[in-house]
Amino acid sequence: MIEVSRHSRNLLMFALSLLLVGMARADSLGVRLVGHCDTPGSASDVAVAGSYAYVADWNSGLRVITVADPAHPAEVGSVDTPSQAGWVAASGSYAYVAALSSGLHVISVSNPASPTEVGHCQTHGAFGVAVSGSYAYVGDSSGLRVISISDPAHPAEAGYCATTGSAEDVAVQGNYAYVVDTFGLRVMSISDPAHPVEVGQLFMPDYPYGVAVSGDYAYVADNGAGLRVVSVVDPAHPTEVGHLNTPGVIKIVLDGGNAYCTGGPTLGVVSVADPAHPSQVGYYNTQGQAFGAAASGGYIYVADDTRGLQICQYYGGGVEETPNAEVRAVLSEPTVVRGVLMMGQQLTANVLRPELLDASGRNVAVLHAGANDVSRLAPGVYFVREAQAQAVRKVVVTR
Repeated sequence: MIEVSRHSRNLLMFALSLLLVGMARADSLGVRLVGHCDTPGSASDVAVAGSYAYVADWNSGLRVITVADPAHPAEVGSVDTPSQAGWVAASGSYAYVAALSSGLHVISVSNPASPTEVGHCQTHGAFGVAVSGSYAYVGDSSGLRVISISDPAHPAEAGYCATTGSAEDVAVQGNYAYVVDTFGLRVMSISDPAHPVEVGQLFMPDYPYGVAVSGDYAYVADNGAGLRVVSVVDPAHPTEVGHLNTPGVIKIVLDGGNAYCTGGPTLGVVSVADPAHPSQVGYYNTQGQAFGAAASGGYIYVADDTRGLQICQYYGGGVEETPNAEVRAVLSEPTVVRGVLMMGQQLTANVLRPELLDASGRNVAVLHAGANDVSRLAPGVYFVREAQAQAVRKVVVTR
């Protein structure tokens, strides 16, 4: 996703780290893997609160993982959801899971060993979710849904604001919600949660997918174009002030002056200390498909598809990096390279062909073993479903 060769400064940093430690990993710069914990299906998103990581697993609901010892994370509890668990937020004693067609699920995690769903609110198609105060803000296929969670057992929609495209992610700061839909960034006033209203927008042509906000800036993961830094000091006129070409990025989390970007097999570290000039300062090859991420206590938590939860740490250039806590064999997974989707040769004639679905669940292609041309598809996140096995795996298509 992030190519070091495009940035001479980073080449110099990489060369210095080689000289200083003599054993720098070819697949990382300034980042090391601390620990990992497998999940049964496809880890899609993660939220961290206290000593626990809450992982939305596409195939098996919410997984609760203790991270009190980051080097040895371990699952302590789980609860399934009716449909695919794609996004998660955590606040207080509750985790909030956005599960596509089944909407928002409120799960009590007061007993981490026995998480229990206590409430549910149906939406048209729940994607990103953010929690602030007594409200959950859910991006769905038709816009922003504001859901009252003051009574966790009876979450109810309190307000709604339509978007032109599918609302993929949402971040909340103060009296504003920052929503990315298929066409760009939308700034919505939520001073009256019952009547959210769009006050500003910025068009982006390359499928924005994730958003994070801090201070006067919103950071948008524009899947086809990279990290975009947008000034929101004037909410009515959001203006792009910085850009870094990191194609394939789908999620951004902020911590300590850095933006941690996930997409494809890469966790990228971008310094945003100068928002007008974001620069790559590190990266790590997760060897899976890095989707959601969270940052807490100096660690980065990555939902890495079939490789589960990976816990990483950014040390900066010139610091010796430890090898992976465990070496695992590379699975035969669907992989997209330069517009070609490669499927494993294990498919046989007596097995129904897998199909490629878009984020709404629409079939966009029937696949076969070997190379499949997906160059004509719009950039974004797609899902490979193996019909008989009922297995679903994510792939990211970029330009």
